Amino acid sequence: MFQRHLQFSFAFFVIFFFQLLVETDPKSAKLILANFHFAIKPLITISLMIFLGYHTQLRGRFAKRIFIGLVFGLFGDCFLMFLDVDPSFFMYGLASFLIGHLAYISAFYLDYKWHPSGEKKYTKIALVVAGVFCLGFYLYLRPHLNEMKIPVMIYSIVISAMAIMAVNRKGRVNTLSFNLIFWGAILFVVSDSILAFNKFVFPFEFAGIPIMITYMAAQYFITIGAVERKLKKHSVIEAETNS
Repeated sequence: MFQRHLQFSFAFFVIFFFQLLVETDPKSAKLILANFHFAIKPLITISLMIFLGYHTQLRGRFAKRIFIGLVFGLFGDCFLMFLDVDPSFFMYGLASFLIGHLAYISAFYLDYKWHPSGEKKYTKIALVVAGVFCLGFYLYLRPHLNEMKIPVMIYSIVISAMAIMAVNRKGRVNTLSFNLIFWGAILFVVSDSILAFNKFVFPFEFAGIPIMITYMAAQYFITIGAVERKLKKHSVIEAETNS
């Protein structure tokens, strides 16, 4: 998989590296990149949008919806870059990522709808695990949320639903695409959980490093998974389900 997309993966790693430099040592990043250091974070999703568009030509609803998710990821990244200028940008960023997750959910649902009577064992497990995590983590955050209780509750439900819908693709698409998007969804949950802990519970030094590592990997895996996506024939799904 990485060999097929080696050039892009290398270019994305360069963006990955410089974004981590911005998170760990902003002064050095500004010295090396000058004012271009502001362009590094937007390049995360812009590069993925170009890659997705090039390989899929945005044919089909799945590719279009993943592309929309990346667009709103770009908006969210831009808003969160300027929290120091205006803290209210956090709400705009939250709303942007929320819409992005809804776009991903709608894309993943297309694969589930391809054969809704297929594999359901993993869906049941995902519902329990995601439900327990969503409720438990929200209850943990709730005393620290103040006026953000409702927005964070809605966001928690949506991102948990995104992870569940990623699991629902099991058996309906090729294994490579399923694994990439599944781990992308999990890493998105991890990234947002660290971000929420850092913002609402206990701000810690260099929090941006684990947040951005998991976030960039999540967007990368979801995009590559979209490019590698192949639907299975109904006869194959039924054979696997009945075996």
